[in-house]
Amino acid sequence: MKIITIIGARPQFIKAAAVSDIIRKDNEEIIVHTGQHYDENMSKIFFEELNIPYPDYNLSVGSGNHGEQTGKMLGKIEEILLKEKPDCVLVYGDTNSTIAGALAASKLLIPVAHVEAGLRSFNMAMPEEQNRILTDHISKYLFAPTETAVKNLNNEGIKDKVYNCGDVMFDAILHFKKIAEKKSNILEKLGLKEKEYLLATIHRAENTNDINRFTNIIEALNESGANIVLPLHPRSQKYIENYNLKFNDNVKIIEPVGYLDMITLEANSKKIVSDSGGVQKEAFFLDVPCITLRDETEWIETVENGWNVIVGADKTKIKDAILNFNPTQEKKNSFGDGNAAEKIVNIITGK
Repeated sequence: MKIITIIGARPQFIKAAAVSDIIRKDNEEIIVHTGQHYDENMSKIFFEELNIPYPDYNLSVGSGNHGEQTGKMLGKIEEILLKEKPDCVLVYGDTNSTIAGALAASKLLIPVAHVEAGLRSFNMAMPEEQNRILTDHISKYLFAPTETAVKNLNNEGIKDKVYNCGDVMFDAILHFKKIAEKKSNILEKLGLKEKEYLLATIHRAENTNDINRFTNIIEALNESGANIVLPLHPRSQKYIENYNLKFNDNVKIIEPVGYLDMITLEANSKKIVSDSGGVQKEAFFLDVPCITLRDETEWIETVENGWNVIVGADKTKIKDAILNFNPTQEKKNSFGDGNAAEKIVNIITGK
């Protein structure tokens, strides 16, 4: 079977690492990298570090407004699909690369398989929410990571070819955590000690594009007085400069890091403060309390389990959570058994 995998952003590299390995045992896979993440630290390093095969096609789309970026991808992906004639197109998550790949395939009547189907924040102001809803409604195979995601799809009338295979991110964490423990020296490099710092990440447009939200978040980090490490996303860096925002000495700014270093920073942190969906889950998988800088989350299981608290961009809530939030109950296993990738490939290939 010939499968085209379309990726373009950090979380998709990680998910593809788990699934591509299984695909290539008995099938032909062609990887298309849209180039949505244009910073080398956030792209090339992942292929090398995770041992994902280099892309067969790199579209080098780079940044841009949503319509411009998605439009460029659509045209270039369509050309590849017409040339390669795959049996299936595999897309991940909720980025512009996801919707571009799904739409190009659907228009050509090529079956679309969506990994991480059924996630909903119920906030249509989020570009990611629009992308994931549209992708789900034109996909043939819908691989939901949780029972909540299955219910969301059913509520929208999508009941055929919906599979709860578990979360491929859980597969990836189980595999790469062992490698990270052997290979990563990021703690030594940054002079950090286990459980003596907090890790923060900020990149969502709803935070970075809003000067009031972004200011509140940064002031909360500054005023908490906590020892915080913040790998700075290129988008965040741009807006920090535009808004003339400053960090206090308690916040250590570092360049974006590779996945193995990121796992190491997450696993050894006291708490994580983030607006990333992927980081929320990674925190949960690694038994680290998470403080989420959003007004809602798609990963409600992490909140229901008591390991994640939603604080939005409320300065008081952020500071309080940094100082006082701790999990109140034991975790339940809501994300599968760590074999999601194999189940997904078996369903697509009809095994």
